[in-house]
Amino acid sequence: MTRAIFITGTDTGVGKTVVATGLVRGLVRERLRVAVMKPVASGSEPTPEGLRNEDALQLIAAANVAAPYERVNPYCFEPAISPHIAAKDAGIAIERARITRNFTELAAASDYVVVEGAGGWLAPIGDRESMADLAAALGLPVLLVVGLRLGCINHASLTKQAIESYGLRFAGWIANSIDPALARHAENLEALERALGQPPLAVVPFLPLGAAEVELTAAAAELHARMRE
Repeated sequence: MTRAIFITGTDTGVGKTVVATGLVRGLVRERLRVAVMKPVASGSEPTPEGLRNEDALQLIAAANVAAPYERVNPYCFEPAISPHIAAKDAGIAIERARITRNFTELAAASDYVVVEGAGGWLAPIGDRESMADLAAALGLPVLLVVGLRLGCINHASLTKQAIESYGLRFAGWIANSIDPALARHAENLEALERALGQPPLAVVPFLPLGAAEVELTAAAAELHARMRE
């Protein structure tokens, strides 16, 4: 049976792709066939093959199940703006049915599918739909990436409540140290653990631009074990 996880964040720019690719590499080390998906992406570059998003390309590079780019990232927009605005400017409606079909095809060829959302949990993808509706349509457990900075306890708590309000399983959280100047780092982690009801699967240290790939093998193994329960 194929298992899958939907990765969201407390906001945009909190390191979802860093965490997602680290987990993909860890799951590959578990000898699983791992596919990836970035259903919607904005902020992309024109290439001879069409628009390409760097986050989607990083996910593809980490996976060991090959798939056409358009299956991994069916909605790719050039401007780095909210996807619902980019889609409207392009005259395109983001259709959940198309994303679901692509996910089904990826799942059929793999043991595990890692799906990375765009922005935060309620980031809009249309006039009436958000990333949350997409995760609900796929029916996936949700992993939360918490960007460790001032305000993250509130953002993480609200996001967890919102995930559960959609009837989806909260699969855990990973802390990402995006602000090296954050005061009382340990106390913030303790507060997050109380608020979210469980310790983090991993705490990613601050990674300067161009730093080596993050190692999340242990977190991937623990996540895989949870998904088998």
